[in-house]
Amino acid sequence: MDVALGGTFDPVHDGHRKLFQRAFELGDVTIGLTSDELAPKTRHVERHVRSFDERRESLEEELDSIAAEYDRAFEIRPLEEPTGIATEPQFEYLVVSPETRDGGELINEIRRERGYDPLEVVVVPHELADDGDIISSTRIVRGEIDEHGTVLDDSDAE
Repeated sequence: MDVALGGTFDPVHDGHRKLFQRAFELGDVTIGLTSDELAPKTRHVERHVRSFDERRESLEEELDSIAAEYDRAFEIRPLEEPTGIATEPQFEYLVVSPETRDGGELINEIRRERGYDPLEVVVVPHELADDGDIISSTRIVRGEIDEHGTVLDDSDAE
């Protein structure tokens, strides 16, 4: 597998799907899914995150159809630390969102220290909701938007 991608993916939304599609365009994909221990540490806003097993099951369902569309394989592995799987030698690409671009640079520093080639960091732009703000799992959990970025009528934006 030559493409690495990592995240919590809870819940999965159209912004995530855009990341997945780009990753599968590039090759076979290994997804580092944040462990139950790491997931809360990666949140900018404190909120409930489903268990690793629940997130893995949902993610597999999402990835099955996208992988089939591109005739690619995928693997989901636990991500125990932010730099995680992408520091391993077999990867060529790292697919990231704009806010995780700096993490890609850190990963490449670690790879250089280990004698590995740097990854090509592929930044996928955010997907915007109907209100022009980014689609995020936190906004979905708060009830502001749905997974496609449709603003919900009963939204009480904070």
